[in-house]
Amino acid sequence: MAKDEESASHLIDEKIAKLGGWRADTLAHLRALIREAEPGVTETIKWRKPSNPLGVPVWEHGGILCTGETYKDKVKLTFARGASLADPARLFNASLDGGTRRAIDLFEGDGIDAEAFKALVREAVAANAAKAPR
Repeated sequence: MAKDEESASHLIDEKIAKLGGWRADTLAHLRALIREAEPGVTETIKWRKPSNPLGVPVWEHGGILCTGETYKDKVKLTFARGASLADPARLFNASLDGGTRRAIDLFEGDGIDAEAFKALVREAVAANAAKAPR
């Protein structure tokens, strides 16, 4: 693991610890599913600012796969190329009118179909690979 990736993973650990409660549990669960779906995923942090010093967790593989934002009432996973991904389990429930991105909003008490989510992550990896310059 590269030093930058170790630092980003540490910041994500810190963010999860600081969040506490159901949002921390949800973000940690989704993170684990992303890692299971694509063991070669790179964790990064983007959009750090004084109001959000820990930034936004981002998972990448050949480009951004998804971001993991947390709000008071939800955890939002936004897939960078979500509009081009098949979603037979209908996990996407937010940002549906966007031209490129699609998101999954999870509220307290919500669950997620782990196998369908991992399939979505794998499809995002494949979409990034298909777009990669040759």
